[in-house]
Amino acid sequence: MTLRIVLSALTLLGSAAAAPVVPAETISQATLGETGQKTEEISTEELKQILADKSATVLDARPSREFAMSHIPGAFNVAAKPGVAMSAYVSDVAEISRLVDGKKDAPLVLYCNGPFCGKSKRLADELLAAGYTDVRRYQLGIPVWRALGGVTVIEPEGLQHVIADDRTAVLIDVREAAAFRAGSLPGARNIPRSLVLEGKDVGEVKRAKDDGRLPMEDHNTRIIVLGGDPGMARTVAEAITHEAFQNVAYFAGTFAEARAATKP
Repeated sequence: MTLRIVLSALTLLGSAAAAPVVPAETISQATLGETGQKTEEISTEELKQILADKSATVLDARPSREFAMSHIPGAFNVAAKPGVAMSAYVSDVAEISRLVDGKKDAPLVLYCNGPFCGKSKRLADELLAAGYTDVRRYQLGIPVWRALGGVTVIEPEGLQHVIADDRTAVLIDVREAAAFRAGSLPGARNIPRSLVLEGKDVGEVKRAKDDGRLPMEDHNTRIIVLGGDPGMARTVAEAITHEAFQNVAYFAGTFAEARAATKP
C-alpha cells in the first residue's frame, strides 16, 4: 500500500512538471490594481493598442501647460473646470462633451501623473456622474509610460516655455549636419537622423553618449528632439529613450515651426 501511494505521488509530480507553464505577467501588462475603484484600469500594453487602433479618446487629465510640455502621442487635453483650486484640479466635463460630440457612450481613457496622482480619478468620477458609460484609466500614467520606453510630444507652447525658462534642458536637432550648421535653435546639439541605427549603444547615439551631446550624468534631464519633420524627430527620440533617458519629448512639427514657436 505504501509503495502504491509513493508511486501515485511520483506520477502526479511528473504530470505537474510536464504541464505547460503559464507565463508570468509582464510589466507592460501590469496595472496599479487598486481595489474599490469605480472605473477599470488599463495597462501600458492596452493603452498602446488603443492608441494604435484609435478605439477610444485618450484624455490627458493634467493642466494645459503641463500637457504642452509633454504628453503621450495621440492624447487630447481640455480646459480646467472653472472655479477649482489647483490642488483639486479637474478637467471640464463640458469641454469633453464638445470633444466627443455629446456621445455619453464614447470610449474614454484618462491618464495623469502616475500612481499617486488624483486628477484622472477625479475626472473619472465627474464623467460617471455626468452619465458617461465607458470610462477607463491608465493610472500608471506618464511616469510609467516613460519608464517603459514611451516617448512624449511637446507642443509649440511647451517648446517656447522650455527655451525661455529651462536652462537645464538639452535640445537635439536631428537634421543633417549641413542644415544644422546653417542655423538651429540656440544651444541645440546635432544628432543626424541618417546616422542613428537600430539597436542599443550603436551609431551616432552611442557617439553622442561618449562625446557629451547626451547628458550621461543625469538621465532625468529634459531632452527635446526636433527635426525637419515629426517622423525624423520621433525616431531619434525613441532611440534616445531606449538608452535609459527618462524625460524625452519630440516636437511634432517641422523645424520652421519650431523656430517660429521660439521667437521672442
